[in-house]
This record gives sequence, C-alpha cells and structure tokens, in this order.
Amino acid sequence: MPKISRSRASKAQYTDKQDRKADHIAKGYEASGVSHKEAERRAWATVNKESGGGKKSGSGRGKKESHASARKGGRIGGRAAASRPKAARSASARKAAATRRRRAA
Repeated sequence: MPKISRSRASKAQYTDKQDRKADHIAKGYEASGVSHKEAERRAWATVNKESGGGKKSGSGRGKKESHASARKGGRIGGRAAASRPKAARSASARKAAATRRRRAA
C-alpha cells in the first residue's frame, strides 16, 4: 500500500500574483485569530475558488477570475454594526473620537 503524504500539492503552478494574494488572505485570517496552518488552507482555497487553480503555462490558463469571495466579504462587512441601535452606534463613535483626540494630544 502506498504511503499517504500529509503535505499539500506543490504550488509551482501558481503565478506570483496568486501567491501574493494567498499570503495577503492568510495574514488577514491570522490577524483575526486563526492558526497559521488553517489560515494557509483557507487562503489557498479562496485563491482556487476565485481563479480556478494554477495559472502558469500548461496548467489551464485563460479562465477569468471571479472575485466572488471579495464581493461577499464586502457585502457582509458592517452587518453587525447595522443591527445595533442608533444610540449604541453613536456612543461608540463618540468614544472613538475622544480616544483619537486623547492620543493625538
């Protein structure tokens, strides 16, 4: 029986742009508390979903990128704040402004 490798496939068929995009996405996940390994997994899954996999020569070049994930994130952003009452949002804004003034001085 062949030995099953736990490592992921080679990223050699991905362009530099796809590699940078995956790094950027992974950093965002790590900043929100996701482990490094899970952040990398999610980042490459996102790149694959948007671009359809590797784009280097001989690997199925020519398909357009969808950017669906980025659009979804933009739509979702701010939903939590929008569901809070106006008084709570105003109080947060006043507190933030006071903090900025205090730190600027």
